[in-house]
Amino acid sequence: MYHKTVSYRTFSVFNYVLMMLVALLCILPLVHVLAVSLSAKSAADGNLVSLWPVHFTTEAYQKTINNPAFIRSIGISVLRTVSGTALTLLLAFLAAYPLSRENAQFKGRNVYAWIFIFAMVFNGGLVPFYIMIQKLHLMGTFAALVLPGAVNIYLTILMMNFFRGIPRELEEASLIDGAGSFRTLFSVFLPVSKPAIATLSLFSIVFHWNSWFDGLLYMNQPSQYPLATFLQTVIIQQDMTTLSLDPKTMELISQKTVNAAQIFIGALPVLLIYPFLQKYFVKGLVIGSVKE
Repeated sequence: MYHKTVSYRTFSVFNYVLMMLVALLCILPLVHVLAVSLSAKSAADGNLVSLWPVHFTTEAYQKTINNPAFIRSIGISVLRTVSGTALTLLLAFLAAYPLSRENAQFKGRNVYAWIFIFAMVFNGGLVPFYIMIQKLHLMGTFAALVLPGAVNIYLTILMMNFFRGIPRELEEASLIDGAGSFRTLFSVFLPVSKPAIATLSLFSIVFHWNSWFDGLLYMNQPSQYPLATFLQTVIIQQDMTTLSLDPKTMELISQKTVNAAQIFIGALPVLLIYPFLQKYFVKGLVIGSVKE
């Protein structure tokens, strides 16, 4: 009956109000960006747009979609996100399985676990990392965007914890039936790991899609920039030459509306994917999908 007490109800109301305020703080900036992207040049330049478009127009989206540089950067980001996420998940899956075993099954488990933890906490810093990429001749290549972040230790630990929640009886039954470690991993653990895979996929997708600094650091030409780096160059550095728009066109549309349209298009893929993967978060992060 604790849920009927005054203190519990007060606490619940406080939680609802706080969560609503936090949600508004997250949603309102995105709504403002969308409104600016759909407003006319005069309204955007005069800062007359709040949460609703003023003199509605889709001209900024038309110019953005017809911009070859923007479309090329989206293609690079899509390729990077797909290949980077697939590689990260594969490596996390293969590394987490032996680390989730008992010491009797994998005697070097603690040594490898400490190496992973040490590498996650301590790193050489930006300059040694840049020199390493240079010595490996990865500068200006697509591999420089994917390979350095391929092994994500945090995601490996999450996968390892999920594997530990899977009943040992499943593995023992597989081994008794004559299956080896790889067969057990891909035929027994993989089918019951969908919540963890979905959760880790979303983390990796967001990381690769939003990463901009590595593109600025390792790519030699603006034509090699992924979307986040392209947007950073246009919006933060105000380098409008990357837009590839002629001066006559720039007189008809506002720089603010074009920037807002590009930001919204750039955020749209993650916004569309998130609702489909959000339901797996709790299971994927804290428990196994099969109860003992």
